[in-house]
Amino acid sequence: MKLTILLTTCLVTASFLASGQQSSKTYAITGKPNNNFFWADIKQVDISTGKVSKTLFEADKSVFKIVNNDKAVTGLKNTDDRPTGLGVAACALDARHNRLYFATMHFADIRYLDLAKPEASFTTIKRSVLPTLSSTGYQPEENHLTRMVIAADGYGYALSNDANHFIRFSTGKKVVVEDLGNLVDAEANKGMSIHNKCTSWGGDMVADAFGKLLIVSANRNVFTIDVSTRMATLTGTITGLPANFTTNGAAVDEGGELVVSSANVFEGLYKVNIKTLVAEKIQSNEPAFNASDLANGNFLYQKEANNLTRYDMVKSSFLPGVTSEAKVYPNPLTGTQFNVVFDNQPAGSYTILLTDVAGRILQSRVVNIGKAGQVETIPLKGKNAKGMYFVKVLKASKELAFSEKVVIN
Repeated sequence: MKLTILLTTCLVTASFLASGQQSSKTYAITGKPNNNFFWADIKQVDISTGKVSKTLFEADKSVFKIVNNDKAVTGLKNTDDRPTGLGVAACALDARHNRLYFATMHFADIRYLDLAKPEASFTTIKRSVLPTLSSTGYQPEENHLTRMVIAADGYGYALSNDANHFIRFSTGKKVVVEDLGNLVDAEANKGMSIHNKCTSWGGDMVADAFGKLLIVSANRNVFTIDVSTRMATLTGTITGLPANFTTNGAAVDEGGELVVSSANVFEGLYKVNIKTLVAEKIQSNEPAFNASDLANGNFLYQKEANNLTRYDMVKSSFLPGVTSEAKVYPNPLTGTQFNVVFDNQPAGSYTILLTDVAGRILQSRVVNIGKAGQVETIPLKGKNAKGMYFVKVLKASKELAFSEKVVIN
């Protein structure tokens, strides 16, 4: 009877995690009927049908309230100092706190819309994230923040057009905004640079369930970003889109596929197979809209992450004597770091994840293993509550190499 209950609990937990992917709402930054290229309105949309479910903010109509992060009121009605400024090309859904973060294009301010409030209520967490030498306060085009996402680690990430400013910001009560520096081109990119204006500026950014980010540039090129190394690796180029379709918005649907929108044409939405990068039009009877950005709380490869979590929970419930090919020590963890020993593992690149029992990734790190018995020391980021966690090691193919249960005291 006890085994049955444990197994049922594991399956229910995995089912709950999977259903969370499907319940996430999607938001779009759209143009206006009389000014298609002023992307400043915020709408809730259904990316499976292309239907606009709700208009949350209209830049030239909606009454709004906006406060600084010190809670000082700076505006109570529609003025020239509109929350979405002169346009927005980067937004991200913080599903945990029910906030839609975004960056104004010409000023590099980071703000959020509180989705829990019935009125349009905005908070500025940081003005002029990037310094500008202009007396007008306007940012040059290369400094426009055009990609943003809330990643699996709970942090928000934003990227400038030229990829020389990789911004990370916290979403909790204590706001920290930091510039991590420039992204670095992987050698495998063969000349396709993440910094190139023609091929790699603009677009959007999504996150996967294993801690990495995916950038879709406006010119359809796809890069995978390793947050810990800031390495940008070219994945490929999206095919199957109309000739004039720029890929400005991107989000993940409930099936784990990529959905892209264009800011410049009214061609509707396209679904992109994440493995082949082949796009297919989402058929819809709804009026098409243009969108400079899309955002929801879904992650790429969430199903694979759920499967790993279910495997870990079943293994810890039924096979307590099974040991992996590596050791994590000390266990229990009492300090600020832990060690992973690689035995009987082939040389290559591995990703070390620390997750909670629900499968949420708390931190990740990519390591290169060149010899048997190699030890990698992993510093703990932040303060974790006491309890049980999992250290998972993934191969470059995202397959599980090994996993161990650890306890933090």
